[in-house]
Order: sequence, then C-alpha cells, then structure tokens
Amino acid sequence: MATGGGAHEEQVAVVTGAAQGLGLGIAHHLARGGAQVVMVDLQAEKVTAAAAEVVGAGGQAEGVCADVTCSDQVKKLFRDVVQRHGQIDVLINNAGLGQDVAAITELSDEHWQRVIDVTLTGTFFCCRSAGRWMRRQESGTIVNISSINGINPAALVAAYNVAKAGVISLTRTLALELAAYGVRVNAVCPGPVYTDFNRRVMSQRCESLAITEDEMIERVRQAIPLGRWGEPADIANAVGFLCSRSAAWMTGEVVRVSGGLEGVSAAPPKQPLTEADL
Repeated sequence: MATGGGAHEEQVAVVTGAAQGLGLGIAHHLARGGAQVVMVDLQAEKVTAAAAEVVGAGGQAEGVCADVTCSDQVKKLFRDVVQRHGQIDVLINNAGLGQDVAAITELSDEHWQRVIDVTLTGTFFCCRSAGRWMRRQESGTIVNISSINGINPAALVAAYNVAKAGVISLTRTLALELAAYGVRVNAVCPGPVYTDFNRRVMSQRCESLAITEDEMIERVRQAIPLGRWGEPADIANAVGFLCSRSAAWMTGEVVRVSGGLEGVSAAPPKQPLTEADL
C-alpha cells in the first residue's frame, strides 16, 4: 500500500495527535509525499519540535496547539487552516487516549469519560468541522485511526474498546453522508506498535500478569502471525495510500494493519473480592 514520492503534492493535511508516535510517523510520510502538513497536538512545545523535525527532514509542516475535546478550538483550527492555505484536503484523526488497565467494575466515571472525550468525541468534532469545509469544496479525504480493539475488544480496557469501536461506526456513517460531495472517509485499525502510547499500558499489563516487560513484548510478538511488532511507518504507509489517488474508489472501509493479528481475547482470571468492591 506504500505510496511513492509526490503522492500528496499540493495537499493540505491536518494530523491530530502529531507530536509523537503514530501521528508523527504519519506527518513525516505525508510531508515526504509533498503535502503541507498541519501538525496538531495539545502539547505545544512538543508539537512545535515535531514540526521542526519534519521540516528538517525536508518537508513542509507547522505545529499547532489545540484541544480536540473543545468544540470551539476545533472550529477555529480548521477555519484558520483554510484561511492560511485556502483549502483542506486531508484530515488524519489520530489523537486518542489510552486507558489505564482496569476491569469495567473498577473503572471510574472520570477515566471512562476522559477516554471517550479524547478518542471518540474529539474525532467527531474534527470530522464535523473538516467535513463542512470538504463538503463545500466537494473534495477531500478523512482517515480515522481506530484500533484492532475496535473490532475485537480486549479485556480490561473497556473505555478504549468502546471509543475505538465508535470511531469505526462514525467513519462508516460519515462516508455515506459525504459521498455525494466526493469526500472519502476511511479508518485504519493498527495492531501492536511499540510507541510511548503502548508502553504505559504494557507496563500495567505486566504488573497484572506478574511478568517482565521483555516477557510481555515477546508474548505479543509470538501472537502476531508475521512475527514482529509494527512500526509507525507500517501504519503511515496504509494511511498515505488511503489519502492518495490510488484509493480514489475507497470509502467507508476499515483497514486492519496488524501483521495478521485479529485481536487479544484472553479472559483475566478471578480476582479476590472484598466488601469495598460493592
């Protein structure tokens, strides 16, 4: 699915959650293909440095600080992009929040809401605002980053599972609603990629299973049919393809990029209960 140099010439692309990990990898990929990339993140200093990194590698990029959970900030973000660049051709909704490993019965109201707000509602806000501009110009493409957890949920991360499943449903709905305007909307579902995002969750799972991080890394690797963890470039290649003319007849699709891994379905063992659990 990799696209060659120049595949994104003259595209103006917005990538959320772009200060690190998958978002940064996607920004690099689009910039190498010729896109002008607007890199968005809540971490102001970090996204500025990330944009400078992309520019240093020969790409066109700028860093913007914005909170995707704030509707007004999102509206302003896309209005400003169109005012500066005259158009918006690509939106990559990558911003998301991982969940602390916890059973549904132990999950707090606050943590549930925060994961849903960032991962699902933030994606909705960005889709809505960008979709309005793309509908007006009758062109554009949106790629939402979901997860294999959105297809096959894993135990102990219910809020994340639900948010990523919601992203898939949002993708398919918006694809139908914008098709008449020539706007394509697709989703990519990454498998295990060892970014900072995954490291925190992995360390918590190691504690719950009483194994070392190296043992956990190897256990996951062995479960992946292609025999290795993913790299940000693996996901960026798929995203870049969906944003290119090569995918001109694709919309409403959910593309799993996971080395063949379909999901993690292991059920946790019984845990001791106390009266405080009630």
